[in-house]
Amino acid sequence: MFENKKIFILGMARSGYEACKLLLQHGNEVLITDAKDQDPEKVKELENMGADFVVTNTPDELLDESFDYMVKNPGIIRTHPCVQKAHKLNIPVINEVEMAYHFLPENVKIIAITGSNGKTTTTTIIYKMLEAMNKRVHLGGNIGYPLSGLINKVKDHDILVMEISDHQLCDMYKFHPETAVLTNLSEVHIDFHGSYKKYKETKKKLFMNMDMSDLCIINQDNKDAYNLTKDLKIKKEYFSSTTDSDCCIKNDAIYYHNKEVIKLDDIRIKGMHNYENIMAAIMVCKKYGVTNEVIHELLENFDGVEHRIEFVRRLDGREFYNDSKSTNNKSTITALSSFENPIILILGGLDRGQSFDELTPYMEHVKHVICYGQTKEKINEYCKKINKDCIVLDNLEDSTKAAYNLSEKGDVILFSPACASWDQFDNFEIRGDLFKRVVEELKDND
Repeated sequence: MFENKKIFILGMARSGYEACKLLLQHGNEVLITDAKDQDPEKVKELENMGADFVVTNTPDELLDESFDYMVKNPGIIRTHPCVQKAHKLNIPVINEVEMAYHFLPENVKIIAITGSNGKTTTTTIIYKMLEAMNKRVHLGGNIGYPLSGLINKVKDHDILVMEISDHQLCDMYKFHPETAVLTNLSEVHIDFHGSYKKYKETKKKLFMNMDMSDLCIINQDNKDAYNLTKDLKIKKEYFSSTTDSDCCIKNDAIYYHNKEVIKLDDIRIKGMHNYENIMAAIMVCKKYGVTNEVIHELLENFDGVEHRIEFVRRLDGREFYNDSKSTNNKSTITALSSFENPIILILGGLDRGQSFDELTPYMEHVKHVICYGQTKEKINEYCKKINKDCIVLDNLEDSTKAAYNLSEKGDVILFSPACASWDQFDNFEIRGDLFKRVVEELKDND
């Protein structure tokens, strides 16, 4: 299907880079474009393999009817002129995951995780549990490892654990997991999809090729997730933190099919949001033969994922937490709900048209807000409305230093931006790494 074809890649980044390499290995002619300069070494590598790389703000001028496919970066909106031109020319528009999927052995077992929040934690726990059982397992997708880069490593009967975003689902058509998880749904990425209804419809695409031989795992407590999937003609199991279910919390422990798996006190990471992610992971892993012993060993030692309410450092009686993966209000609400100490909150980033009003009921412990980036004035106006002290700065480095200077012993300094990173950073990982680096360089005030 993707051999000896002419292919247009719109947007490089990690996924475009890996997609280009895979396609070139199979005799395809590839043109890859991006609006910004990319890593020179990676560009040279692709060009040496035979690709053409062009930096341009008008890639549609390079697209014509001679191309067989367009592989679009998930972050590029569907109304982009180049995407619209591809549709007019009847050129199929897909993404890197959809393309790479066609290179997988037919008997690979795919576990796919999606949802508004909790995807990365759930995906990571599943992967680590299966790995601890000595399964041949690979981690990929939106978690930072493009599927294209794994193709040459995946063998017959391997297990592939993939985090799948709504952006990726927009351009997926044949992708077929045998196990799928929907962690929850909330009103995020509306700027990208145009409406919450469209966002939910896009999430539902993960299940479109599944049947009764497959398993779908759903958060029963999340009404939107439950209602979106209730008409699916596939096997469904549910987890709940509030009521009896296939996997649930009772007697201060997690039960699966009415059998105790692990007590909450034995789980290192705390918080109901984490327990929900863990329940989903347990349900998946039980299907693949993971024992309670392995579950205990992992959850007793698992500190969480990087950039998600990640403890960074304790300095002069203050604790610093990196929650750079928080790109929406719901994630920041989860972070705010995790602490009872006074909080210095750092917010800011790309303006995606969101209101911050949703945060208000959770701002009780916030002493000061430091804001930066494209949304800084909007955040400042929001803070005035709720009578919270707010300092407006230009960048994250200055904001981190200001937060420390404002803080007192016993405070939590929480970087949970509630915004995407793309106004000043290529991704949330780079943003979080900068925050951690600045924190590590701070000196004791005493």
